[in-house]
Amino acid sequence: MKLKELDKFLRDKLEIANFSFDASLNGIQIACSDKEIKKIGYAVDASLATIKKAAEAGCDMLFVHHGLFWGEPIAINGPHYDRVKACIDNDMALYACHLPLDAHPVFGNNAQMAQCLGMKGYDMFSEYHGRMIGVKGKLPFPMSVEQVIRLLDFSDASGLRTLEFGKDLCESVGIVSGGAGNDVADAIADGLDLFITGEIYHQNFHEALENKINVIAGGHYQSETFGVKAVMRMVLGELGIEGEFISWPTAL
Repeated sequence: MKLKELDKFLRDKLEIANFSFDASLNGIQIACSDKEIKKIGYAVDASLATIKKAAEAGCDMLFVHHGLFWGEPIAINGPHYDRVKACIDNDMALYACHLPLDAHPVFGNNAQMAQCLGMKGYDMFSEYHGRMIGVKGKLPFPMSVEQVIRLLDFSDASGLRTLEFGKDLCESVGIVSGGAGNDVADAIADGLDLFITGEIYHQNFHEALENKINVIAGGHYQSETFGVKAVMRMVLGELGIEGEFISWPTAL
């Protein structure tokens, strides 16, 4: 499949057009030659390290959650030049999908975490620019914070932080991946037992304590591996294009 066709497929499947307000330049950020895309690398970040690993793995395109362009003009020099040059030198396209990959009800980071927890159904949750990007619902049975952490494969090595100020066993949960610590306010407003995200902030401590809610922050990076892996499986299953997850954890 050529890059232009793959772009249309991904735009339709991931509903990218619904997120015009996203600061990320979603879609093709760097093109490649008019060749067949036979292998795709998948990573959270378009860092020089992941770009080089994808090129070494023979990838024709790298699909990432965090791309290189964020709505503002940026000079192509320094480390930014190195990243762009590495893609062009290896004739490897770069494709970014930011908020659409958080919010997608099937392939999104949040929906995928809900599925890992065995949640059979969930509603959209936590509004951002008029769009709901998280999910909320009931766990299949009451779980401790430690059980939830194990199911999501969070750990100290991934940057895990917890605020255990609520019930010993949680039934209702809200999930917003990445740097969404302040969205604990939405979980509190909805009366949820547990809020799951990637990062929490200093001000979230007393907010959670005073409202008696449990919070799990599994690491920004780790919480956003779920979506890219889901897209990798989907593209392989529907298009037959080989994929490889390019791991470069930050423990943050």
